Amino acid sequence: MQIQAKLRDWKNKGIIYQPVDILLYNANFVLNKLPSVMNSAKASLSKKQLGKALECADLRVLLMVLYHFTADKTWLSDAFRPKRDVAIISDEDAGLSEEIQNYIKKCALELLASNNCHSKIDDPGNKLMQEMMSFCIGEKVEITYAPMMREMMGFTPRLAGLSRPQNKNGELHALIVGAGQSGIAMAQALNAIGLNYQILERKGDLGGTWNVNRYPGCGVDTPNHSYSWSFAKSYQWSRYFSKRSEIKQYLRASADEFGIYDHIKFNTEVISARWDDIEQLWHVKAHTNGQKINDFAVRFLISAVGQLNVPSIPKIDGIDSFKGEMFHTQQWPEDFSHDSKKIAIIGTGASAMQVVPEIAPQVEQLAIFQRTAQWVRKIPRYSEKISKSQSWLFNNVPYYSAWYRFTMLWRYGDTLLKFLERDPNWNKTDSVNKHNERHREQMVAHLRDNLAQRPELIEKCTPQYPPYGKRILLDNGWYDALCLENVHLNTCGVRKITTTGILDNEGNQIPLDAIIFSTGFKVTEMASGLGIVGRRGIGLKEYWRENDPTAYLGMHVSGFPNFFIMLGPNTSSGFGGSALFLSETQSHYIANCIEELNLNGIKSIDVKEESEKNYVKQVDAAHDRLIWTHPGLSTYYRNRTGRVFSITPWPLVDYWHRTRKLEIDKFNCRP
Repeated sequence: MQIQAKLRDWKNKGIIYQPVDILLYNANFVLNKLPSVMNSAKASLSKKQLGKALECADLRVLLMVLYHFTADKTWLSDAFRPKRDVAIISDEDAGLSEEIQNYIKKCALELLASNNCHSKIDDPGNKLMQEMMSFCIGEKVEITYAPMMREMMGFTPRLAGLSRPQNKNGELHALIVGAGQSGIAMAQALNAIGLNYQILERKGDLGGTWNVNRYPGCGVDTPNHSYSWSFAKSYQWSRYFSKRSEIKQYLRASADEFGIYDHIKFNTEVISARWDDIEQLWHVKAHTNGQKINDFAVRFLISAVGQLNVPSIPKIDGIDSFKGEMFHTQQWPEDFSHDSKKIAIIGTGASAMQVVPEIAPQVEQLAIFQRTAQWVRKIPRYSEKISKSQSWLFNNVPYYSAWYRFTMLWRYGDTLLKFLERDPNWNKTDSVNKHNERHREQMVAHLRDNLAQRPELIEKCTPQYPPYGKRILLDNGWYDALCLENVHLNTCGVRKITTTGILDNEGNQIPLDAIIFSTGFKVTEMASGLGIVGRRGIGLKEYWRENDPTAYLGMHVSGFPNFFIMLGPNTSSGFGGSALFLSETQSHYIANCIEELNLNGIKSIDVKEESEKNYVKQVDAAHDRLIWTHPGLSTYYRNRTGRVFSITPWPLVDYWHRTRKLEIDKFNCRP
């Protein structure tokens, strides 16, 4: 390349140069070296509109766009190397000088507004992808991430190579239980392989958790650009962390895009499912609107009900005597008004963290009952809206949205897991290694700064367990709300609920108009609440006795043929990633399994008991090294025996690779 040749020439002559010298020397070279071929033509963009939008462009991302269009390695040279930034929403200038920033934007403007602008590189392939990812993010990215990110960014097709079996007689082959985000992802995958299916949804609308949860402040704690699918149309998000209504609209738009609505039977709840070992079919009963009984006989049964769907209400003396309004955050009444009322919130988990800042300024009194303090992480720009110019870049500049999505997937993915390993030589009880201790110090400093005007709250709000031992919560005004005069944080606990309020363990009677439970969910139930009975006449609830759900890959349970669980045991993430990433990964795997069975003449598969047990042993051994088995730690990730049953110990990339194909030797097969 001409630029690299000039660099070598200057080096041989002993000429000392600054990065900007080589840029200005070749100012016209890069702009004129436009490739003539790309997979899809790009219409020239309005120069005026483009110039305005580029002012707020993320330069890490813009550099990748330039490389796609030019294939010029100069854009991946040290002159342009972005500074590593671990912030979820990083500074758009990428740590580059103002002179370099202006030059990159100038080149992008001239190139992208050109009538002859075509991409030279569409799919970079694994080796080049690794190089581009490492350069973009400012740190080494292992090659194992390349195939995963190529698919997650839309460079390679999802479900590539799978055939499309024809259902000429329209026979129903699969039932999906639940029309939340997992059910939608699964339906899209079954569409792709041409399998006839139906979704049974017990509510009157799709969306799962984003349909039923409507409490004030309800929103996502994962950045939108990673809380999205690679296979759906680019969505015009209004902010980086969206609220519930916008996420639900995204799910609706995706379902509409893939023609999924016609497959959904709303207001229909599964009451039983039994495997017939002779017919090799699942016989499923469901009722619609609580009355009409529907019978289905299908080859494949897929649970997409997730883990957080059955509210958990604590057993408290006198709970049935309260005369005011009382409900779980998931069951927030549409007509409930909190204005000028005396309200108690029991629990300080994720939903409470979102509810409290929203309602605290309007209520007369707010009593918050905290059992355990939570670690709260500051996210700069958490509430910031996405500008019109940034949205324009996402929607109009090829590759921009894909690479921005990569930066979010990377920063909110596997990068944290390595800091959650328990150091056997570490002797502190409130952290597990030096990195974890640094995070603890940062969060304590944030806590102290924000509670400076209420110093008596500092000790109450400081957790005594290591950061990330429980779900990390995002500060969206939580500490500010605690400092309000009408808000009281109670840490002594509830002794009894009376007809008029709560009696705490110190004997204080707190008069109330409403009691709200933010007390989590019955996480251990998962799919076992569907009344499923396997081939040996054993129910899934019985199989998962002692509140200990297990499954091979989190999806297969021995004795339950052709039954798949999405978001099942040991699959959710306690360190990053998103539920939509997981649903995309698992739906790909399940569709691939079904396709393999069809191609190989296999009627059913049932994971071997030994395979499941060996997998669970691997999970437990991996967790033994991680923070969630820290002595004395109590979290909903663990069951009553202390086993971590909910979250994965694997990096996301490891699980992605492990679920790319069906390992048929792990299963009993029926032809």
